[in-house]
Amino acid sequence: MVAWFIVVAIAVAVAALSIVLLPHPKAPKPDSTTDFEDPTADAGRPIPVPFGTITVKGLNVLWFGDKKVKTQKVKA
Repeated sequence: MVAWFIVVAIAVAVAALSIVLLPHPKAPKPDSTTDFEDPTADAGRPIPVPFGTITVKGLNVLWFGDKKVKTQKVKA
């Protein structure tokens, strides 16, 4: 009579353990980090020399860094 209770307790424990050890999906990156145009490093590309206030697209750089968004809470 006690044998079925032990089997049920083991089944519940194994189910709980499988839920705890289940890999969690990674959070998706915000859309603002995917909006950037990736810079490239090509030999022979001209180097832009901007004058004034302009937006330079298609940069030719070797390393750009990690794309991330940082949010801060500010008391106003």
